[in-house]
Amino acid sequence: MMNTLALIGRTNELFVEDINNYEKELSKIVSNSTFLVIGGAGSIGQAVTKEIFKRNPKKLHVVDISENNMVELVRDIRSSFGYIDGDFATFALDIGSFEYDAFIKADGKYDYVLNLSALKHVRSEKDPFTLMRMIETNVFNTDKTLQQSIKNGTKKYFCVSTDKAANPVNMMGASKRIMEMFVMRKSKQINVSMARFANVAFSDGSLLHGFNQRIQKNQPIVAPNDIKRYFVTPQESGELCLMSCIFGENRDIFFPKLSENLHLITFADIAVKYLKNLGYEPYLCKDEDEARELVKTLPLESKWPCLFTPSDTTGEKDFEEFFTDKEVLDMAKFENLGIIKNEALFDEDKLNHFEKTIKNFKSNLSWTKEDIVKEFFTMIPDFGHKETGKYLDGKM
Repeated sequence: MMNTLALIGRTNELFVEDINNYEKELSKIVSNSTFLVIGGAGSIGQAVTKEIFKRNPKKLHVVDISENNMVELVRDIRSSFGYIDGDFATFALDIGSFEYDAFIKADGKYDYVLNLSALKHVRSEKDPFTLMRMIETNVFNTDKTLQQSIKNGTKKYFCVSTDKAANPVNMMGASKRIMEMFVMRKSKQINVSMARFANVAFSDGSLLHGFNQRIQKNQPIVAPNDIKRYFVTPQESGELCLMSCIFGENRDIFFPKLSENLHLITFADIAVKYLKNLGYEPYLCKDEDEARELVKTLPLESKWPCLFTPSDTTGEKDFEEFFTDKEVLDMAKFENLGIIKNEALFDEDKLNHFEKTIKNFKSNLSWTKEDIVKEFFTMIPDFGHKETGKYLDGKM
């Protein structure tokens, strides 16, 4: 097994001090509470589910649209932790469906609801139809499950935002920023908290996860050489979410503090470390054709063809940030967790207009990407979106 920390340029886990300092209280609360994890079979969802499970909750229900990932989650939990006294069950459901609504109607009583479901890829903004699904998943399903939680007397609702929601430049980040606005509106009726954090190393669908796929399929490794990102491990993402869910005050957004343990690293640098860990020397190719051709022979020489190029696709941000200069921070409460403190600030008219406009698009089964971009700019006037006409699907 690879050492993920070493690959992302670290030696220490981020939140050890905070978890240790609060473990007694954390375990007591979890063991006396009931939980619903939505989107629990994704990379972050699985990590959160494990953090809850190993602290012996009274009830832990997990919902996700991916039946296969759910099966693996259960196998993983049984193999690592075994069983708990409480009620642990998984449900392969789409939270936008009537089946999910029936599931909530049949039970729906949870102390904590954690929503980890999301369309998280920048590449999903290339066409108007996937973009609409992103809005439905990231914004309206969140609002729907919030309302259901309010109706069922849930103590706390948690959902994941993204670092890309701070001064967003892509539609994914903007959709999460709009989600935060809808969450703030509901925060007058239920306690809510959120988290913004960086790339989760080797999460499903990520570029680093793709490295594993490329090696297994004997294909070249491709990565941008000019984009630096912060990375957290899957376990760290789970710890951050659970800490925010349990200890966050109403409207708090948790994020990892920047430190010597959390620093920027390029995808290309990780690719080099990754290959060397496998015993291969990276071989830099001039184009895709050369890379595809050389992968037939170079691995026999303990070399691996790589294509490292500058990024020129729509939605890429040159740097990452967890908060803006307009947001109020609490950097003192935790050792390695920062908190954005929020008032219940939202524009009711804008939220209603956005809902009505998107609803009309859907009822007419007709909209363009330009239509949606326009609505995003209405919601976020300083939205930094720039269309280059190039997307990740056009690259190897």
